[in-house]
Amino acid sequence: MRVAFFGGSFDPPHVAHVLAAAYLVSTGDYDDVLVVPVYHHAFDKRLAPFADRLRMCELAMSPLPGVQVSAVESSLAVPSLTVRTLQHLQHASPGHEWHLIVGSDVLAELGKWHQFEEVCRLARLRVLGRIGFEHPQAEPAVLPEVSSSEIRELLRRRDDSDSRQRLGALVPRSVLRYIDEHRLYHTDTRC
Repeated sequence: MRVAFFGGSFDPPHVAHVLAAAYLVSTGDYDDVLVVPVYHHAFDKRLAPFADRLRMCELAMSPLPGVQVSAVESSLAVPSLTVRTLQHLQHASPGHEWHLIVGSDVLAELGKWHQFEEVCRLARLRVLGRIGFEHPQAEPAVLPEVSSSEIRELLRRRDDSDSRQRLGALVPRSVLRYIDEHRLYHTDTRC
């Protein structure tokens, strides 16, 4: 069984995340795409609560068959490390062939990852191109230039009509509803 491992902060998930998952389902010859929100970021980034990010991923990915959202990192030691998560998944599902999915914008940070050589032994690396971050190792750009930090800034300014309009184009409606219902990102008080 071939599984695409698509991890990240998803703080919050946006249309580029959904498009990446849809692209993988459509072109990747994977049996499953596993979306894995990080539980405790290895670089100690402040994030919205895990339960909220997990639920937003479930909402964002729900229209896509073949895409599963996993809370696996909540049961592992902190900080969350991709190598640790992949080791756990390989042990739990020894017959699976894992493929690590990253965007071309992440390539510059891979040298900072804990035991990156071991990560590449556990999973084949697949780099999705992102507009504004062209790289020779990446597939042609398929992902728009959208970032969760841009989304969080727009959410803080959501009273402004331009910000609301832009948010509507960058964040799935179900995720925006959840953010509003739970008053997430109204101020910079993430955990």
